[in-house]
Amino acid sequence: MSGNAPDCILSLEVEYKGEVAYVKCHGRLIAEVGGNFYTRVRQLMPDHKRIVLDLCDVSYMDSMGLGALVRLVVSAKSNGCSLELIHLGKRIRELLGLTHLLGCFTIIGEQGVTLGF
Repeated sequence: MSGNAPDCILSLEVEYKGEVAYVKCHGRLIAEVGGNFYTRVRQLMPDHKRIVLDLCDVSYMDSMGLGALVRLVVSAKSNGCSLELIHLGKRIRELLGLTHLLGCFTIIGEQGVTLGF
């Protein structure tokens, strides 16, 4: 496996507006990229009080990807930052529900909650 393979598995597009960082994720959030994903999003926390992760284009997430998301929630809280999820696909929602972690995340874009971006 080449050194660039994990980059092809998951890509991130980041947009900024004031203290909000909007991160659109594309691909598979799996063990091979979980650490890099965590590091890249975690680096946004000192300068942005609100981070929105758009998971619409995440086709698959394994336990390590889920662990990266949980680590990000913990890091966000300890840094006085808000980490929010938007556009959860059916599989991702089911995974969060099966693991009883759905309530640990702020899900926006549902029930009249707006992004404000």
